[in-house]
Amino acid sequence: MMRKVLQKIYLGLIFFLLYAPIVTLIVLSFNNSKTRAKWGGFTLKWYSELFQNEQIMSALYTTLIIALLSAGIATVIGTAASIAIQGMKNRWRTLYMGLTNIPMMNAEIVMGISLMLLFIAIHVTLGFGTILIAHITFNIPYVILSVSPKLRQTSKHTYEAAMDLGASPLQAFFKVVFPDIMPGVLSGFMLAFTMSLDDFVITHFTKGPGIDTLSTKIYTEVRKGIKPEMYALSTILFTTVLVLLILVNYSPDSQEEGGKKARKAKKRPSKVRMMVVRRVIPAVIGLVVVAGGVYYAALSQTMNDEKVIVYNWGEYIDPEVLTIFEKETGIDVIYEEFETNEIMYPKVSSGAIAYDLVCPSDYMIQRMIENDLLAEIDFDNVPNAKYIGEGYMEQSRQFDPENKYSIPYCWGTVGILYNKTMVDEPVDSWSILWDEKYKDNILMQDSVRDAFAVALRYLGYSLNSTDLDELTAAEELLIEQKPLVQAYVIDQVRDKMIGNEAALGVIYSGEAIYTQWENPDLEYVIPKEGSNIWIDSWVIPKNAEHKENAEKFLNFLCRPDIALMNFEYITYSTPNVAAQEMIEDETIRNSEVAFPDLSKLPELETFRYLGPEEDAVYNELWNKVKSD
Repeated sequence: MMRKVLQKIYLGLIFFLLYAPIVTLIVLSFNNSKTRAKWGGFTLKWYSELFQNEQIMSALYTTLIIALLSAGIATVIGTAASIAIQGMKNRWRTLYMGLTNIPMMNAEIVMGISLMLLFIAIHVTLGFGTILIAHITFNIPYVILSVSPKLRQTSKHTYEAAMDLGASPLQAFFKVVFPDIMPGVLSGFMLAFTMSLDDFVITHFTKGPGIDTLSTKIYTEVRKGIKPEMYALSTILFTTVLVLLILVNYSPDSQEEGGKKARKAKKRPSKVRMMVVRRVIPAVIGLVVVAGGVYYAALSQTMNDEKVIVYNWGEYIDPEVLTIFEKETGIDVIYEEFETNEIMYPKVSSGAIAYDLVCPSDYMIQRMIENDLLAEIDFDNVPNAKYIGEGYMEQSRQFDPENKYSIPYCWGTVGILYNKTMVDEPVDSWSILWDEKYKDNILMQDSVRDAFAVALRYLGYSLNSTDLDELTAAEELLIEQKPLVQAYVIDQVRDKMIGNEAALGVIYSGEAIYTQWENPDLEYVIPKEGSNIWIDSWVIPKNAEHKENAEKFLNFLCRPDIALMNFEYITYSTPNVAAQEMIEDETIRNSEVAFPDLSKLPELETFRYLGPEEDAVYNELWNKVKSD
């Protein structure tokens, strides 16, 4: 008896661990608040916004289309290859099967990078076609793996007998061989479809601007904080798969108790129910998927020759701004997002994709200028640049000495966000992040330069220090702090602080504004030792193919009303002084967090590009901190 109880408890625990995260996700999809940290009431608006979100829906249907096409083509090629390999002598068959197995044994990242480099070498533009080719290449070995065992079980004498009876080679194959290997072909197709549907790494390295699959879109969302629409999408996917599994495994019970008449009476309804369950409902689901795919593919397809390809940070522009620009100018915006400067730089420098407009940070702009990657902006085509405050243009000269290559877009500071109900002392120094009484209540930025900036300024050094003794001292300080740190995060600091999950967190000023709206107990301060002032600016790569359109878009973004829209959407400070004056909320317009008087702040520094050797030193020391 006790054994059965323990078994049930064990099974219950397993199911809890398996499905508790899914149940949490489903609950969050009905949460009226954007943050997972608090319950804002029941709502269905995220489902409504999901179907209106062209980016997410296009990513979903791009995923399905690529999976179906790549699986179908790979199945044809893989089946043909299996037949060819089966007809070889044993030595050659062993050799080719070994070669076929290598891609499956290799890490996906090896194939992803290899294919990307191949496409770059032969000057193929990354996009839908390169993803499809990469997925077909990736899937073929799995089809061969599924079909080959079935071919080995097929007797070649049956095929020869069909030929002797007058069948052509093609007829003999489809009448005799193909029915025998059909289970292997179908399992190969399903395996290829599943592998393609689930792939992230290969897609990440071979995709171009304006193309996203569900995996790459979710990855982007996770890096910057998941949108509630993603909870809704995941709930729909889970529910759909669950329904299909139930339908596939459901068999109406024809074993009714009673005599033959009762069973006969039940026979016809059972067939009807079987047809509805097994065919009609899946067909309807398939029809909805196909119709939706056609609709969203039509919406996302760029038919206009007039376009501008924009590469920007995630959640860094009001989507309505893009719509307004397209309506006013007739120029289509192909929009792609990146998570870090270090992810952005290789894609721009490789020349694999010709972006027209990119939004890097200060030190990365300096690096791009030094490596001759940027084109000079024709300011005659950007008259609205006059609305950018002179103070911000002056700050920009630290990385763009003549203001020829960049126009400031957003700026801010890095400081400490603290919860007034959890911190009972004045916060004015970085030293509080080393106070043991706040152990497991401190959030640090998971960024090498930001983390070292905190330690270097606390020690009284420049955050652009290249002195090995100073960097080693900062490393030791960060290692000393590590046992006190709850987590190293990026954008997640926002939700954790709103939800009272930590007392102190290193944060960007723009994020601090949003958190204070959601939780009035939070306060932001720039420590007395000084900190980082950062500027993100728009630049035009030298290989841009639509430079005039990029300058039109730049001029549009510098328009005060558009700059105001973007500020209200992303909450990061705007350098557009005319837009600042248009802010209706007086508390925001005069906010010391959003628009501080820089002359009254402690020493603020802009990050500089230190060169590859110094970057390597920083990264090596940071790896020691993280792995200690």
